[in-house]
Amino acid sequence: MTPRDEFVEFATATSARLRRTAFLLCGDWHTAEDLTQATLTKLFVSWRHISRRDEAYPYALRTLLNTYLADRRRKRAGELLTGQVPELPREQQAPELRIMVLDALATLPPKARAVVVLRYWADMSVEQVATLLGCSEGNVKSQAARGLDKLRPLLGDAATELGLPDHPAAEQRDTRNA
Repeated sequence: MTPRDEFVEFATATSARLRRTAFLLCGDWHTAEDLTQATLTKLFVSWRHISRRDEAYPYALRTLLNTYLADRRRKRAGELLTGQVPELPREQQAPELRIMVLDALATLPPKARAVVVLRYWADMSVEQVATLLGCSEGNVKSQAARGLDKLRPLLGDAATELGLPDHPAAEQRDTRNA
């Protein structure tokens, strides 16, 4: 199998998962598509340098996070984001809870949002998130605590329905003692 064929197989298998993670990070399907495409493009360029194929997905996830964070740092003077779509939308009703969660996530700064999404929706450990974001485990814990403290009032009763912990530090102590 050629490296190109290996990449096509990898991209086919993981693009939907990357797109869902990108959507949780940015809250917009079109931007998520762009982030996923940019990630796969960057990955294709460096595909020959990835010696262990089992490390390809973590590498892709790290690339996606870097692309998302870099995109948030740039000023977008040419784009005007609005809450309304110019054309008529398809009739697709999203659950109210999903909208509430996306609106609440949109209030978080990009790095805090990435930490919350990776910790609680992608179900990654503190160590894994710290490695992906290139920061300390303490930074991940504090970002998670601040993010959850900001999300809880916005989500109300839905926070317990979603399974968000009361306090991330208490959750950490529980997992270490287990």
